[in-house]
Amino acid sequence: MMRDRLIESRLTPNGISMTGLVLNLVAAVLVLERQFVLAGFAFIIGSIMDTLDGRYSRMSGKGTPFGAFLDSTLDRIEEGIVLTAVAVYFTSRGDEVAVAACVLAVLLSLMVSYTRARAEALGVECKVGIATRPVRVVILAAGLLFAKGMGIFDFDLLAPAVYLLAALSFVTTAQRISHVRTALNSEISGAGL
Repeated sequence: MMRDRLIESRLTPNGISMTGLVLNLVAAVLVLERQFVLAGFAFIIGSIMDTLDGRYSRMSGKGTPFGAFLDSTLDRIEEGIVLTAVAVYFTSRGDEVAVAACVLAVLLSLMVSYTRARAEALGVECKVGIATRPVRVVILAAGLLFAKGMGIFDFDLLAPAVYLLAALSFVTTAQRISHVRTALNSEISGAGL
């Protein structure tokens, strides 16, 4: 009943995607204001919107090729915006190592997505790796919720979360490169038989 009403509503997958973007922009502003717990919740809710838009698109039949493109593009922007705000925070504290880790985390999270997209363009399914988008969201959300100062229990886990995010994104990129190489070599070997 509720599902049918939702499908018949004027709600669109692109509207859900844009809501996710706005919430992640709010999260970034809250990071700059040192309101880490609120930033963590805004980031979590915005990221949930990012998972709902695709599901709603399939469920409602309202999806479009442009909507799928917009969804994946906004996912990359949102993660980058929040990590950029975190880098600005670390810059204000003079923590150059954490700033560099933020830059690496952004670059490598983009590489995780790029390797999948490029592999799929070559006809290879590539969902392997440990640092998928949901895992990266959990790590960054935990870092925000447990950042020193305004965080829960006054733990300082923001920098360790960023280090972990960068490291796992590197590992995932390597896993995907290896997976695609193996898959393409198998195709070549199979074609030669």
